[in-house]
Amino acid sequence: MAASRLIILGVAVAAAGGAGYVAKNMTAPQERVVIDQGPLQPVVETTQVLVVAGDVPMGANVGEQLSWQEWPSAGVNENFITRDADPEALEQFKSAIARVPIYAGEPLRKSKLVGEGQSFMSSILPSGYRAIATQISADTSAGGFILPNDYVDVIMTRRSENGSATGFITETILQNIKVLAIDQTIQEDEEGKKVKVGDTATLELTQQQAEIITVAQQMADRLTLALRSVADAQQASDQEADYLVTGSGKRGTIRLIKSGEVTEVGAKK
Repeated sequence: MAASRLIILGVAVAAAGGAGYVAKNMTAPQERVVIDQGPLQPVVETTQVLVVAGDVPMGANVGEQLSWQEWPSAGVNENFITRDADPEALEQFKSAIARVPIYAGEPLRKSKLVGEGQSFMSSILPSGYRAIATQISADTSAGGFILPNDYVDVIMTRRSENGSATGFITETILQNIKVLAIDQTIQEDEEGKKVKVGDTATLELTQQQAEIITVAQQMADRLTLALRSVADAQQASDQEADYLVTGSGKRGTIRLIKSGEVTEVGAKK
């Protein structure tokens, strides 16, 4: 056999062997690689809860701020409003009024809303307190910077006649009093610009404090509200003009108010 034929035969055998090897590898099953991801995470059950989408200030309508939001069922308490229990709540509370500030993302609670048939002011008053309106102006209310939820001192200024001399008596009659509301009106300043000026302040008072300020309004030439610092707002009141309503602790005493002066006389038996 010629050498050339032997070479050709060898090449053919080698090619056939290579083709068989390739075919074998192509038909062999591919090895699967499994990555261990650990135990599967449990599915968290959720409940649709009525939440406030944006901040709602005290006294404002919650209206368009309400929406349903998925909430972990384990974190839902009885005070939340759920879609399962109140499916019509979105429409039902559309006209509700906030009795305290409510913040974005907070679940809505009925306790933070003005009760049906109740006025806003009576709903925000704590038990045992009264709301008293007092006339103010910008020059007697820290330049108009006193706002609802601020705390103030009430200062009374009145004339005092001592013989031929006439002077003024100034004293703080109430301390650390919460402002519930400020009446807002629109006026024009000297440049014709519209500004908001409070005309009436509504104060949160105990029954005795309400009596004190009522007497003071009759006596005073001016009542001034002094704005307190936030750091001082939690201090307990230790000074009030109790003598205006207690008769200095004397039983059977009648208080007479004449020309802005208080005098005490014994009651007739």
